[in-house]
Amino acid sequence: MNKCWKIAVIGSGPAGFYAAGELFRQKSWEIKVDMFERLPTPFGLVRGGVAPDHQKIKSVQKIYTRIAENENFRFFGNVEIGRDILKADLLEHYDAVIYSVGSPADRELGIPGEDLSGSHSATEFVAWYNGHPDFCDYKFDLSARNAFVIGIGNVALDVARILAKTHEELAKTDIADYALEALRASQLEDIWLVGRRGPLQAAFSPAELREFMELADADVLVKKNMLELDAESQQILEMDASNDTKKNIEILMQISKKSVSGKKRRVHFLFLTSPVEISGNKKVEKITLVRNQLVKRKDGSISKEEIRIEKGRIE
Repeated sequence: MNKCWKIAVIGSGPAGFYAAGELFRQKSWEIKVDMFERLPTPFGLVRGGVAPDHQKIKSVQKIYTRIAENENFRFFGNVEIGRDILKADLLEHYDAVIYSVGSPADRELGIPGEDLSGSHSATEFVAWYNGHPDFCDYKFDLSARNAFVIGIGNVALDVARILAKTHEELAKTDIADYALEALRASQLEDIWLVGRRGPLQAAFSPAELREFMELADADVLVKKNMLELDAESQQILEMDASNDTKKNIEILMQISKKSVSGKKRRVHFLFLTSPVEISGNKKVEKITLVRNQLVKRKDGSISKEEIRIEKGRIE
């Protein structure tokens, strides 16, 4: 008779559930999986990290639910490893332990003023509007006219889009009620997406970018000079760029040709721009930016180099 293997999976996000699913697909052994989660509810970033207006992405939870319905699967929520269960306990009662806990910390910018009140990580803001229990009591000052989002990946675009949407648009989503009410009172006028590299290196998807052209009461803007490519980038665009990158450039060019229609808010795309200092009296009041220049490395890859050829302070 084959041995029944008992496996503990620590963390109930996508990695944890996909690991459990792979284990159950093994036909050579009988496997039982116990999944432990610090929070009361499962699904990790799919529940707490995906934007509330992206319900199609959240539908992947159906896959995890099917895995959880396996008769050899058990879920234990509100259990913290190191507090409620020790590593020694896991090793005593399980044949193997899989840690799928993700990264608990954010990357810092490493610039002066980053710790001022009003400077937040995307993890904090995204978790707040998604109703994550660790962040539901956070307070965000939405009385300013300008908000800067550093980075131009899909998460950065999520943050900017949520800030730009009207109460009516957000009310149709599953955003946390307290966040919906806080955003209703927002006085933001300009939202700046700051990318340290060029448009060719942007990490967002065309679908995410195209959504900005559909906002009810926010214009999306990018200056044509922000889309000018150096010779190396132009060659990459013509020869090696992915279809998504080419679509991104096409959409950005469309945006650059649009005129401002006088909507309540404006979303600006800044490329080849880096923050070098955040300043203010105990809270964020100003940000200092520099323009960057792309350089070609010895291995042929393109990187950004901070060149202080242009410096601006925006309050």
